[in-house]
Amino acid sequence: MNPTQWFTEQAPGDEVAFSLAIKQKLHEEQSPFQHLEIYETKSFGNLMVIDGCTMVSTRDNFFYHEMMSHPVLFTHPNPKRVLIIGGGDCGTLKEVLKHPGIEHALQIDIDERVTRLAEIYFPELCSSNNDPRAELQFIDGIKWIKQAAPQSIDIIIVDSTDPVGPAEGLFGVDFYRDCYACLSENGLLIQQSESALLHMNLIAAMRDAMRSAGFAELQTLFFPQCIYPSGWWSATIASKTELTGFREHDSANKPFATVYYNSDIHKGALAQPEFFKQAFPK
Repeated sequence: MNPTQWFTEQAPGDEVAFSLAIKQKLHEEQSPFQHLEIYETKSFGNLMVIDGCTMVSTRDNFFYHEMMSHPVLFTHPNPKRVLIIGGGDCGTLKEVLKHPGIEHALQIDIDERVTRLAEIYFPELCSSNNDPRAELQFIDGIKWIKQAAPQSIDIIIVDSTDPVGPAEGLFGVDFYRDCYACLSENGLLIQQSESALLHMNLIAAMRDAMRSAGFAELQTLFFPQCIYPSGWWSATIASKTELTGFREHDSANKPFATVYYNSDIHKGALAQPEFFKQAFPK
């Protein structure tokens, strides 16, 4: 935090930065895995920072959590068993459990301190942690996936940090092969895939690795995310079989409230920018 009381995250190599005016630092610690900070901002509520990178804020987290959850859930024909890898702030878990058909949602995050801090500083995101369908484990998700029973999961949501540190192994072909093996016949994987404006090389590498792991079809969707580099984020869905579209009627008649997501947003998020279509014609 610089002397003028702004928190600034610089995007390495891109010569851009994002800043928020800060009231005070609420917490700081070094967990066994990463450096964690919590700030009270002047306009975005509380802010969690991990290893110097903005992770979640009170004001704009709904974009990310809703778009990491509802598009993939309304694309699967009948999801019941969901695995979340990462997602320690529990916002994605909360959105997943809004779907009444979900029977079990397992969240695996290697760093328990992220969740414990979220319970204190982002309690609204943790309101479903005690849902009887929820299970939280604080272990290595990569190792768990290797040992998972074949075809035991309907949807995997990889809600990870950037591909450095503890999350680096979540972007490789070996991990995707293990995900493929534990997904059911119509199983879907969704993973945050950074910014198409700044990180096309990473998106290309992710997509190549997913293809190499055996996934039949990929679909990248786009959404705003104010506190992340460029303010424009993406997630990529990987399907074991052909993607036949989403359950538009169910989405339009969802029995729960959202802030951003609806069926029109879902369709709009799948529209591909021209440069993206040229880079990935299939």
